[in-house]
Amino acid sequence: MEYKDPMIELLSNLEQIVFKDRPQMMALSDKPNAFSEFEQLRKSTGLKIDDFARAMGVSVTMVQEWESKRLRPSNTELKLMRLIQANPTISKQLME
Repeated sequence: MEYKDPMIELLSNLEQIVFKDRPQMMALSDKPNAFSEFEQLRKSTGLKIDDFARAMGVSVTMVQEWESKRLRPSNTELKLMRLIQANPTISKQLME
């Protein structure tokens, strides 16, 4: 029997619930922007960088690395970003 990471399973299930009745949300892609798609996502939630980092469970430095495109978030982090993008109130719950 194959082992599945419970965090990935949880995020996948949440993603299915959040997106089940909605049209496809804007995908995080490699479209050229004046600022990165990760910065655009964070700003669209209205969160400051330290609050976004806390909601994501990472350091401020890590968010800065994503926004500068020096590092790419993991698949799990990307799923969490899509959930926050679809429902920004989730971020407040994640910061607790």
